Amino acid sequence: MSDAQEKQRIAEALEVWEKGPLARSLRGNPEREKAFSTSSAEVKRVYTPLDLPEGDYLQQVSLPGDYPFTRGIQATMYRGRFWTMRQYAGFGTPRESNERFRYLLSQGQTGLSVAFDLPTQLGYDSDDPRAIGEVGKVGVAINSLRDMEVAFQGIPLDQVSTSMTINAPAAVLLAMYIAVGEQQGVSPDKLNGTVQNDVLKEYVARGTYIYPPKPTLRLAGNLIAYCSQHVPRFNTISISGYHIRDAGSTAVQEIAFTFANAVAYVEETLRQGVSIDAFGPRISWIFNTHNDFFEEVAKYRALRRMWAKLMRERFGAQDPRSWMFRTHTQTGGSTLTAQQPEINIARAAIQCLAAVLGGVQSIALSCYDEALALPSDQAQRIALRTQQIIAHETGAADTIDPLAGSYYVEALTNELEAQAWQELKKVEDMGGAVAAVESGYYQSEISEAAYRHQLAVEAGGQIVVGVNQYQDEEKQQAIPIFRTDPRVHQEQLASLQTLRRERNGELVRASLERLRNAAKGSDDLMPVILDAVKSYATVGEICGVMRDVFGEYHPPTVI
Repeated sequence: MSDAQEKQRIAEALEVWEKGPLARSLRGNPEREKAFSTSSAEVKRVYTPLDLPEGDYLQQVSLPGDYPFTRGIQATMYRGRFWTMRQYAGFGTPRESNERFRYLLSQGQTGLSVAFDLPTQLGYDSDDPRAIGEVGKVGVAINSLRDMEVAFQGIPLDQVSTSMTINAPAAVLLAMYIAVGEQQGVSPDKLNGTVQNDVLKEYVARGTYIYPPKPTLRLAGNLIAYCSQHVPRFNTISISGYHIRDAGSTAVQEIAFTFANAVAYVEETLRQGVSIDAFGPRISWIFNTHNDFFEEVAKYRALRRMWAKLMRERFGAQDPRSWMFRTHTQTGGSTLTAQQPEINIARAAIQCLAAVLGGVQSIALSCYDEALALPSDQAQRIALRTQQIIAHETGAADTIDPLAGSYYVEALTNELEAQAWQELKKVEDMGGAVAAVESGYYQSEISEAAYRHQLAVEAGGQIVVGVNQYQDEEKQQAIPIFRTDPRVHQEQLASLQTLRRERNGELVRASLERLRNAAKGSDDLMPVILDAVKSYATVGEICGVMRDVFGEYHPPTVI
């Protein structure tokens, strides 16, 4: 029987089913009154082979480890090695963060994921007046190479993989990490890890930007170019859809806007004279695993397929490693509720399972108490144990891409990809990612999507357990939450004062002047930033010089 004949039989059977069993069932048992949809598309009642397009399986889906990597980027996936299990950590002083890092490694974590406080993310020192009240609050305060030395004391950098969530000052923090490695006798080419280095999404979703987009792109490209030569095992950019989704976007917007940003970084690095295959294999990602289980599984499959096509067909990459979409994922921070926070453990577990079934390379769970404060040691341990249960007890990692062939998952993968290509084209037609930032297009589209979701929650069409249904009328037992020591600020101020007194001031001034001159030109800034770091110039001083040269970014008004 031909495929056309088989599809005709299925269509006829579907019609009989709709007029018979379905119609009778609906008369006696109507469906729930809700909008059945993912974040981007209506969900049909049932999926069949009729929802899958005609096409070549080997071209569209293929086998694990083969282009276009829909089913995974490795031939064995988790049968060979589990995903990297991380927990996002870093708070207070470098000394306290060092203790947390050591604790997580002792509990079986296989990589470090470092959070920095807001002053550090914005390029300010802890003694800057604008840092008051924020030092060490949402991450570790790093002011200088001395702080980085303390944060990684006793942690051999040739034996761990470190992910650093830092963007506008990414070049400065990575230079510090390189310098600490050299002090330990670890050459730059032996360092493993990831630096986020994705400032375009900061203009859209988080706000920790410093300079305007164009010099920011230059800095990002400088970092990528430098590391392609000197730090080849480091992922020099982790392009983030996570924060775009956490700001309220749909899954389609998360894919399209993130890829539009990626295109801007690739084009800038190519402009700086680096070949696509020299840096393509070290492009990495971080995405947000949200609540819609099947949409999230399909999203990672669509992401892999789209990136493979972009890199091979658009940018002409020849190295198969450049085609591979390698992503970290964090479970959805914005899905956590302050109401009945302990049920966030279930949310994170389900989101983690979706990421595993989607075939990601690294996972960190948002902890159950993060809607209230920085995670406690107990919450971090539960989050890590959740990953270990999924890895060792569920069987989810025993076969590759286990939901492949599901009519729903395959159709949803195709739908997400088609919509994301359309949205990506829209951004590129307006001039690309920088134009979308400067015009406020990204911001307004995400704001509109978030508003629609909030309306659905308030109207009851979108149920959030514990918030608009299934509230706990009894007084909730207070959950112990982590609080940073109020003495953190004073400890950091004392450390800075000691540093400024003990360092070679003339060496610092000379290194900062070289940086100023380089910033005014078009040279690679990484070598001079590294020299400034080694002179013990501070984050605030280094970023301050570039502020003077590049200026500061002021966002458009978005209504």
